[in-house]
Amino acid sequence: MITFNSARGLGVALLGLLLAVPLTSAFAAASDYEFQLVQTDIKKGDALIAVRLINKKTGKPVPDAVIFATRLDMAPEGMQEMATKVTPIPGAEPGTYQFKANLSMAGGWQLSLGTKVQGEADTVESKLVLKALP
Repeated sequence: MITFNSARGLGVALLGLLLAVPLTSAFAAASDYEFQLVQTDIKKGDALIAVRLINKKTGKPVPDAVIFATRLDMAPEGMQEMATKVTPIPGAEPGTYQFKANLSMAGGWQLSLGTKVQGEADTVESKLVLKALP
């Protein structure tokens, strides 16, 4: 009888501890991550576009993310229908992701990315604006 009461008391104490610790501090959210362009000005034509995925809380790069959606278009110039193919290639360092694309016109281009970070339930979405130079 004493063993049962002790075990029940220990269980209640552990439950109380779990409820006292906020669970949100243990998990990150999609808003805790951001993509940054390595270079914002890129010569038009066949281009190499590099981005870094950063954990905003730690400031560290995030390796091994899965980028499953990419789009590159001229939305900043009001020409969303002017899109080009984006081909992923291996990044040069952990947390850096690279893409090949043909920037056929000089002007503003928008790179849209949809990404899954390991261990996170939410999708990280980002829209980055770069400039194609003549």
